[in-house]
Amino acid sequence: MDFGQQALIKKIRRQKQLDVAFVALTKLSAMLVLLVLGGILLSLIVGAMPSIRQFGIWFYTSSNWDPVAGEFGALAPIYGTLITSAIAVLIALPVSFGIAVFLVELCPDFLKKPLGIAIELLAGIPSIIYGMWGLFVFAPWFGEMVQPWLIDNLAKLPIIGQMFVGAPIGIGLFTAGLVLAIMIIPFMAATMRDVFLVVPDMLKESAYGMGATTWEVIVKVVLPYTKAGVVGGLILGLGRALGETMAVTFLIGNTFTINASVFASGVSITSALANEFAEASSQLHLSSLLHLGLVLFVISLIVLSASKLMLMRIDRQLGK
Repeated sequence: MDFGQQALIKKIRRQKQLDVAFVALTKLSAMLVLLVLGGILLSLIVGAMPSIRQFGIWFYTSSNWDPVAGEFGALAPIYGTLITSAIAVLIALPVSFGIAVFLVELCPDFLKKPLGIAIELLAGIPSIIYGMWGLFVFAPWFGEMVQPWLIDNLAKLPIIGQMFVGAPIGIGLFTAGLVLAIMIIPFMAATMRDVFLVVPDMLKESAYGMGATTWEVIVKVVLPYTKAGVVGGLILGLGRALGETMAVTFLIGNTFTINASVFASGVSITSALANEFAEASSQLHLSSLLHLGLVLFVISLIVLSASKLMLMRIDRQLGK
């Protein structure tokens, strides 16, 4: 065996050692994520245990939040979190989809890059800036110019009219949800744009060659090909809406009440934590706030699990 063959054998052995080390490192990284997630869950459970023992199931069915009397219920924060997040996603989803379709299919070439950069810059604006803008600029304008018209024209409708009654004060559940929508649109639009770009041009050109319109190409070619990415963008936006703190704290009103009107003040889990965590007056108060954090953790887990199940169901239907 000459010197060259020995060097080659040593190089191959070295590469195998590096491959083994790389595989071990990736496995360790994956396990570290699970350990961190489990540690967060465990710490929340331990911290919330006094509240769990004290209130039990009543914690999730009561909207009474009185630190002086030592009575705490999570129903109002849960309601506010779900309502504001639902409003945000319902507004942001069609807008984000339209932006992504325009950038990929309809936008002139000289505008694609500037508009794409602008969307990415919007995603980088700190949430507290959105909150301050919403409180000092958007909320007064909305309460003076838009909300009175909505109350006058929608409050009279049957059934859904109760959602639009109240005083035009600007802040409330709807305002918080609307600003949340503005915040998550850049994330969802950028994600959808990126997944739309990976669709092979041959598929789209074939559809156009068969006489399909742009809408038909988007619905019948692009969306089926990128469904996982679209759902991922939706979940990304929903996760941002569920976990947003400062903007919601500025705009939601921070009252522990449940009202059918989206114009009424309310409270979310994150705003309750931001307002009261540093000033928790007792161990039970602090435990109840940690209990709220555990509830938000579970809500996020349920949302992610539901999205995964939805994707699996879509895949099975396509297989049939």
